[in-house]
This record gives sequence, structure tokens and C-alpha cells, in this order.
Amino acid sequence: MKRYQVALLAAALSVSLVAGACGRSGSDSANNNSNNSASAVDAKCKGATLEATEIGVSASEITVEVMADTGSSLAPGLFQGNVDAMNGYAKYVNANGGIGCRQLKVESWDSKLSPEESKNGIINACQTALAMVGGNALFNPDVTVLGNCADKAGKPTGLPDFVALANDINEQCAPNAWVIQAVAETCPTDGKPPTGPRDLKSFVGFLKYLQSQQSDLKGIWLVPGDLPTTVQSATYQIEANKQVGINVVDAFKTSGSLQQAGFTPFVQTLKDSNSNYVYNGSNDANMIKMRKETAAQGYSGVKIWACSLACYTEKFKAEGATVDNTYVWTQFLPFEEASNNADLKAYIDSVGGKPDSFGMQGWQAGMLFKETINKIVAADGPNGITRASTISTMKTITDFTAGGTMGAKSAKGFSDCMVVMQIKDGKFTRVVGKPGEFTCEPQNVLTISNFDPAAEASKVH
Repeated sequence: MKRYQVALLAAALSVSLVAGACGRSGSDSANNNSNNSASAVDAKCKGATLEATEIGVSASEITVEVMADTGSSLAPGLFQGNVDAMNGYAKYVNANGGIGCRQLKVESWDSKLSPEESKNGIINACQTALAMVGGNALFNPDVTVLGNCADKAGKPTGLPDFVALANDINEQCAPNAWVIQAVAETCPTDGKPPTGPRDLKSFVGFLKYLQSQQSDLKGIWLVPGDLPTTVQSATYQIEANKQVGINVVDAFKTSGSLQQAGFTPFVQTLKDSNSNYVYNGSNDANMIKMRKETAAQGYSGVKIWACSLACYTEKFKAEGATVDNTYVWTQFLPFEEASNNADLKAYIDSVGGKPDSFGMQGWQAGMLFKETINKIVAADGPNGITRASTISTMKTITDFTAGGTMGAKSAKGFSDCMVVMQIKDGKFTRVVGKPGEFTCEPQNVLTISNFDPAAEASKVH
């Protein structure tokens, strides 16, 4: 099925390269003392009489649900990579000793870019699974059930959510959600979503790197415009461009259904303003159309083409000369560097050599879930696995690196690490740092003060 990957909140958040940036290795396959934890788990599993301890935990299996937008007509197959990653992770885990002394079973739910289906997916997980793991549902405003889902005993314990990417602030700030991607919001302690003017974080290191290549950046920003949540999440990223000194002439909403001819006005703006910069916060297909239409209109003034991890795809790379020299950035190690990290290689092998940017985050969520279950078993044995113990334990995990495949972060944190690549001769080529390492620097993260995304979203056309 053809995939159209929308660039989301943190996916399009830009990272920065600054003087004195340090390299952090991603070569370690152990994370948070996981090797020691695994030994303790093995000891607890031997001779244990396993019990059904919770909804989704039988004597032989642990069931989780991965919820992702895969079946919307706006973007068919959008986050199929998350589903594939979790299915691959289950096969990998089960072939290597299982999880919590049991086998891992994965159920999937198609949230279809629909708030109703996202809510239904949470309700379904509440009824059938220990936790939600590896998901990516963009429009997820009602997460009430995450907080009050009843456990096996009928107590409203809540549902653990090990989410790959949460674009909706309601899910980002849910107390039971541990988010692999960055969380731009400072979430209130009561778990309610923030509203009105507030401080938000944005990655600017990638932008500063681009400025090191072209000092006088001036151009346009393409906003993923199909959902209110994606428009809002783009607003403070655009503001971050401005605050680091990039002249954003205009920002335009795009859609997954927009045809190439629809990009003509955007090209005209480039011409009229003599711009040299295009940042694509939307999907890979839209960046391809933008580049094709710019070439068709005979405008050669763009010196910096930039995109989030949404353009880090085989489909994008396959366009060859059409997309040559486009810069992309990620917060995980590139697939091309699998020889430097055992867990990265395991992901790629488990999905049949067809890795996906958002799927990688799903795999990392799976690793986080396993780390949590390992800690429970090591402390309380295999019959200590409940939703309550999972929620309390997941909150203790900080500085998570998924075996060195990502920069360290906490549940609601923001990693300051990045990898920058550029399409060169049909290949994604690292242009910053050494293979297997990240470029990390606290100044990569910028705080946008007193900013109201909802109000700013109304100004984007």
C-alpha cells in the first residue's frame, strides 16, 4: 500500500548544530542496565508458576495494542510502519526469550485520522490489552480512558501508553503516556492539556546547521494542513525559524491530496521574494511535488531544501535527481549505520529490510515497554505484572536511549541530539558527526515564550 507520511509535531521539530557540539555514541546495545535486568528476569522466570495477573496478561502471553493511522482516505498506509514495527518486535522478542516470562502478542487498531476511532482504540485496549505500545494517532483529543481504564479488579487504574509519537497535546500530557518523540509542551501536573499563551520547546539545531551552509536564509514553510493538531504544532516551529534569524516570507497549508499544480502559488511566492529556502513540515510526497513544480516553473534560486524525518524514506530517495541535495534530520541513528548498533540492526532485520522512520520510533517504544516489564519482574517476579505496576514503573525510566539508537530522554522530555543527512547521488549521506554517534548540545533546544499555537494556527492560510 502506498504510504504518505505526514510530518508531525516533533517529527518536524528542527535540531541544531552549534560550535562545541559533542558526539554521543549509539554503539551500545544495552540501555538502562538492561543486561543486568535481563539476568535478573531470567532468574525469576526459572521455576515460576505463571498466573493471569491482569487484563492482557495470561499465564502464557502479554497482549498489547498498537494504534496507528493506517486506513484514512487522506493518507492510506500513513503509519503502517508503526504496526509493522510492533509485529516485528513481537517476533524478535518471542524468538529471544519472550517478555515477562511470557510471549508477546500484538493487536492493532486503525485510528484512521479520526478522533472517534482514536477514542475507540483506547477503549478496545482497555478491554483487551495490558498497555498500548508503539502507536501513532495524530488526532487523539479524548484520552479520558487512559486515565480511568478499569483493571482486572475493577479499579480505575488507567492504561499505560508507550507511544511512539503523540501529536495531540491531550495524549502528550496524559499522565500515563511515555512519549518516544519529543514533547514540546510543559505539561501541567494534573494531566490536563495546556491552553492559551505558554512556553513551548522547539529544536533549532538543524536550522543553525542550515544557516552554517547558507547564512541569509529566506523562504517559505509548508505546513501539514489536514488536521488542526498538525497546523498548531507547526506554528511554534515556524516561530523558531524566525527567532534564530531565518526570514520566513510565508507559510502555506498543504494537504495529502494536493496535486502538483496546487504548489504553483508557493513557487510564485519564492520567485516574488527571491527566496533561497524551503522547509517542508509536511509529508515526503508534498516535498517531491514542491521540488518538481519549482523545477517546472524554472526557478533555481532555492539553495536550501530542508525536511523532517518524514522525508527520510525509500520513496523520497527513489526520486533521484528530483530531490538531490535535500537535507533531512532525525533523532535516531540512520538505517545506513545498522552495523554500528545491534538494536538498530534487529529492527531492520525484523521488518524484512524495509525500515520506516516512524516505525523506528514504534520499535523504540517496544524496547521501552520491555525495559519496564523487566524491571517489574526483576523486583516482584513475573506475577507482579499489572497495569498499576506498569504505570508506576514506566514513570521511573529516565535517560532512555533504546539501546543507543536515540538520544537520552525522559517521558515528557526533549532530547538535544540529532543526525543530519543530505541526499547525494541518490543516497542519504550523513553530513554531521561520526557514524554511530549523535550531535548533542543543550542549545539545540529553544524555548518559545508566551506563545499560543491555537491563535497562531488561525493565521496560517
